[in-house]
Amino acid sequence: MQPGSDRRSWQRYIAVGDSFTEGLSDPDPGTPDAFRGWADRLAGHLAAASPTGTVEYANLAVRGRLLAQVLDEQVPVALAAEPDLVSLVAGGNDLLRPGVDPDRLAADLETAVAAFREIGADVLLATGVDPRQTPIIRRTRGRVAVFNSHLWSIAARHGAVVLDQWGAAWLQDLRMWDPGDRIHLTSEGHRRTALAAASALGVPVAGDDGWRTPLEPAPPRPAREVAAQELAWVRGFVLPWIGRRLTGRSSGDGRTPKRATPQPLSTGPALEDTIR
Repeated sequence: MQPGSDRRSWQRYIAVGDSFTEGLSDPDPGTPDAFRGWADRLAGHLAAASPTGTVEYANLAVRGRLLAQVLDEQVPVALAAEPDLVSLVAGGNDLLRPGVDPDRLAADLETAVAAFREIGADVLLATGVDPRQTPIIRRTRGRVAVFNSHLWSIAARHGAVVLDQWGAAWLQDLRMWDPGDRIHLTSEGHRRTALAAASALGVPVAGDDGWRTPLEPAPPRPAREVAAQELAWVRGFVLPWIGRRLTGRSSGDGRTPKRATPQPLSTGPALEDTIR
């Protein structure tokens, strides 16, 4: 367990952030056009570990949100709900933008961490993933590394817990990522991330050791297939993303949180289906 609370169970968990926490690319089998994601899966593990078999859970994350929007729109709602655990993972959309100041982002984030700690909530942060293998996005590697360094310092100052994604070797496997955009995890990626988060928090999960194990090596891909996938990625993700930036639009425009208020989540067969 990292510095922070010595608790192993929580009664009210609230997740705030952007598309990573909303759970994009991890379809919810029970709800059309909806997503689960690592935070929903983590909530299931928290419920299973709770003495009551239940945890109250809200997910306020909305895709496309910048850090300032998360701090302005979601953090006050989360504070008012008086959680005992909060996951605060944001800033990734900012870091994709040229000219962003990771030092300023970290200072703004720390204000929110301090506010949660002042009300007695434990805080889970997460570093950004090392983007060295992703064309174009790897240009952000320097500022992501600076922001990550700040996260560890913030955690040390305030007794928060950090989910270390930068050092997770299994996340460098391209099969953990949606091939369409390469910035959202697949269902398997979200499953492993939830287990990694539970491990960072010290939450016991039966049979969780496998999340650290890399996948079997993938067969080499023909050069023509690689080139076709690169072109599809640029057309399907990069160009639309640039278009939204130029017109001031966001993928989250008009969207609201999928779980806006803390609601009980209990153990049982239905819950097991959601976290597998």
